[in-house]
Amino acid sequence: MKHKLLFLFLICSAATFAQKKSYYVFTSFRDNGQDGLHLALSKNGHDWWALKGDQSFLKPQINHPDNLMRDPDIKQGPDGTFHMVWTISWNGKNGRVIGYANSKDLINWSAQKAIPVLKNETGLVRNVWAPELFYDKAQKDWLIIWSSTVKGNETVDSSNLSEDKYHHRFYYVRTKDFETFSETSLFYDPGFNSIDATLLEDKGKFYLFFKDERLKPVRKNLRFAVGDTPAGPFRNLSESFSGSWVEGPSAIKIGHYYYVYFDHYTKPHYYGAYRSTDLVNWQEVSPTIHFPQGMRHGSIIKITKKQAKKLENLVN
Repeated sequence: MKHKLLFLFLICSAATFAQKKSYYVFTSFRDNGQDGLHLALSKNGHDWWALKGDQSFLKPQINHPDNLMRDPDIKQGPDGTFHMVWTISWNGKNGRVIGYANSKDLINWSAQKAIPVLKNETGLVRNVWAPELFYDKAQKDWLIIWSSTVKGNETVDSSNLSEDKYHHRFYYVRTKDFETFSETSLFYDPGFNSIDATLLEDKGKFYLFFKDERLKPVRKNLRFAVGDTPAGPFRNLSESFSGSWVEGPSAIKIGHYYYVYFDHYTKPHYYGAYRSTDLVNWQEVSPTIHFPQGMRHGSIIKITKKQAKKLENLVN
């Protein structure tokens, strides 16, 4: 009898485990970002299919000379609300702003607005690129992180500029409600030109993945540093774990693996990923990753089965 009960328990446990599925959403844009937000869905982090027939979920509608929606980053808050920020413009001369909107279901979105950043900066701001969100559970507020080239705020390695003489550092503001914001502060300066910062929390540590933007000699690859809080200070800067000409890292832990997705933006253009079990030894798994064609720099989040099913109804 005991053996029969144990057998039934194991069968039920196995069935329950088999039924447990994870669901992930990937944000992205197409072309130059004029089309707005695109979403893809996956159950394993490897096979992704476009939602809504790969049509835009949200067109850029901010009154701005460029009015783009590049690098869309979505994170979910403690109350279940999804918050999104994005790059509005290539050029900081057209306004030191990023885009913002929120949603309860990733389908219906609030009115869009521009968040002013670096508004009190006296130097020339050349750009405000690739904003990313992170919820600080200890402080109960949001960090908005981005990269900018600000004249006079060059890093130690100021001789190694990227194309068009950009020289980026990471900045951030804090907010509780996306209405009022702290003063802008320097977030992280690795000592060289860098863009596309994103945070991953795991086991009480905060891993800041970003792109080494140096051009001579060519780096254009991915690295990370480690902090004890979401705002750092960050230390233990890694060596590059990727090839060159990749950007837009998006990091998540799936099972025992840390995945860092990337946009290989030169020819041949493709979306891929590296993974690791220890953050030391990395394996490129791009050949096993299947993304919708034309995807550009976005972000990955885990969602519930209920949210996934609602989005699955939009698959075309």
